[in-house]
Amino acid sequence: MRIAVIDDERPARGELIWQLRELLGDVDFAEGDSGAAALGLAGEGKYDLFFLDINLGDISGTDLVQAIRSMQPEAGIIFVTAYSEYAVTAFELGVDDYVLKPYEKERIRKVLSRCLSSDAPDEKREKPHPKKIAINTEGKTIFENAKDLVFLETCRRGCLIHAAGREYYDSRGIGDFEKRLESLENVSFFRCHKSYLINLEKVKEVFPWGNNSLGLKMEGYEGTVIPVGREKTKILRSRMGW
Repeated sequence: MRIAVIDDERPARGELIWQLRELLGDVDFAEGDSGAAALGLAGEGKYDLFFLDINLGDISGTDLVQAIRSMQPEAGIIFVTAYSEYAVTAFELGVDDYVLKPYEKERIRKVLSRCLSSDAPDEKREKPHPKKIAINTEGKTIFENAKDLVFLETCRRGCLIHAAGREYYDSRGIGDFEKRLESLENVSFFRCHKSYLINLEKVKEVFPWGNNSLGLKMEGYEGTVIPVGREKTKILRSRMGW
């Protein structure tokens, strides 16, 4: 068994690894102190579990979870946090469980039991997920197939949604749609820039653009250049496999 423990505080990593060894015995551990380190480990070999501090600083929890899921689809992801209110965030991001600091051995035991259970993968596959997304626009609610959404962009206080030639304005922020789309199966969306959320299946072209960064074009919207934040470039490459 291989477990990756990612936390920017060395004492916290050491304490968690010690408790995991007490419970699991002979396990191969790898350590990292940043989101970038987590991505590096995920690209090196197969892991059974990732314990991730929810506040690593360099990469948002949302982006990190999506990237690790794409690189290590069979691995369990467990958030580590000192704040109980982040438990809701953990499940919104689709991680398998969470552990609070300071660590309690019984809580860790329960998390391991659930995440390493042979039934866990089947439970994930059987969990129902909607395939459509609700869009509130012009006084009515439109239901679009999530796979037909091409990209979303911030517009005024809400966002403009582009769906295969159709456009909708919704007063809800782009962050709200990001969370909702992440909960769906068989679609893959990525926040490539603070103002843009793209459907990775609809990316047609990626190219150097701007200040040492990237731009991209989407299917059906070849006349529009969407910027990629410099801090998002590495994640985009890993998500798209290039």
